[in-house]
Order: sequence, then structure tokens, then C-alpha cells
Amino acid sequence: MKVRELLATAQVPGGEELRLFRRDRDYMIVLDRNELMNSRMSGSEEQLATLTIARLANRSDPRLLIGGYGMGFTLRAALAALPAGASVVVAELVPEIIEWARGPMAELTAGGLDDPRVTVVEGDVAAAIAGARGSYDAILLDVDNGPDGLTRAGNDGLYSAAGLAAAGAALARGGILAVWSASDDAAFTKRLSSGGFNVSIQKVRARSNGKGAQHTIWLAETR
Repeated sequence: MKVRELLATAQVPGGEELRLFRRDRDYMIVLDRNELMNSRMSGSEEQLATLTIARLANRSDPRLLIGGYGMGFTLRAALAALPAGASVVVAELVPEIIEWARGPMAELTAGGLDDPRVTVVEGDVAAAIAGARGSYDAILLDVDNGPDGLTRAGNDGLYSAAGLAAAGAALARGGILAVWSASDDAAFTKRLSSGGFNVSIQKVRARSNGKGAQHTIWLAETR
């Protein structure tokens, strides 16, 4: 068995330490003993983008906000599906994540961060949401482990009633709030419905080949 090599570490603001590992050509981002991301498991992050963009088919130049860069799978899938006139803002709280994307994980990034449609904001996606009013056709959140925060307590605010109200205000009429989670959360579904969204829940597999753990994606359309 090949040894897992530690490449870098980063401190989550208000949270714990992230560690970037490589084993052969596979990359892992780990928090304590929890493997948050693995380069072999991109399927559900890709689906976060493709399922959302399919619902924006009638919009010629959609504007997206992606919260959490991760390993870039959501961004890559979005860019592949979006038209030339689209625009994507990527908000990433941990600066080192972007450095890793341009450094040891550049192969995974595949130039996505340099696409002319992309703007990278190093900061909390909650601030990007709070500063927007009807600005986005879709907001895609792959922050933490889903509505039940793991890496940083402050992330819970994104999924609170107040956080959902802010997201709704940042979306254009009929816009989509798409949320990735490692597991289902009935209380969060209820908050979405009570917060003025029409909610669809999709169960998707972690791997692109349709295998692996089952993850949850909420697609919530503003009323």
C-alpha cells in the first residue's frame, strides 16, 4: 500500500486545521479524523452544478455564486455546462484552498480558476450573499458537511432561517438555492419550505460512476 503524504496544512478561520494529503495521484482534504474531500469522489459535487444549471436553461446569461471551492469539481462541471455569457463568483473562506488548487492540485483545477467567466473571492460566502440583492440566478453551497456544520460553527448560520432569508434576497426571481450535504436533514427541508422556497430533494452518489456513498442535494426555487 502506498503511503499517504502530507502536502500542506491550513487553518480554518474560527475552526480547526485542514490537512492536504496525496496518495499516488489521489488527493484528500482532512479535518481531524474526518476526510472531507477525496479526488476520487467527485460525482455529487458535479451533480450540484449540473442539476442546478438544468433548471436555468431558459436564462441566456446566468449568474452563479458558488460557496466553497473544495477541489473544484462543482466549478468545473458548471463551466462545462454554462454558456459563454455566464458569470460565476467563487467564494472560498480558506485562502490556502485556492493556493492548493493552483499548486499541487492544478491538474484537478484544469484552468477553471482562470476562465474569464470566473471571479474568485477569498472570504465568507455569507458575506457575498449578504451584499447581494437579486444578483444571482443560482447560489450553490458546498460549505462544510451540509446543514449540520463540522469544520466551523459559523457555517451553521448559512442554513438557519435568517441565512436562508438572506439567500432568497440575493437570488433573482425564480432563482435556485442548491445545497450539498453528506446526509439528509428533515429539519433543514422544513426550514427551506417555511422560508419561501419550493423544494426538490435529489439523492446522488459520491462517485461519477454512480457508486459510493449517497449524498443529498436540495434544489430550492424562490417563490
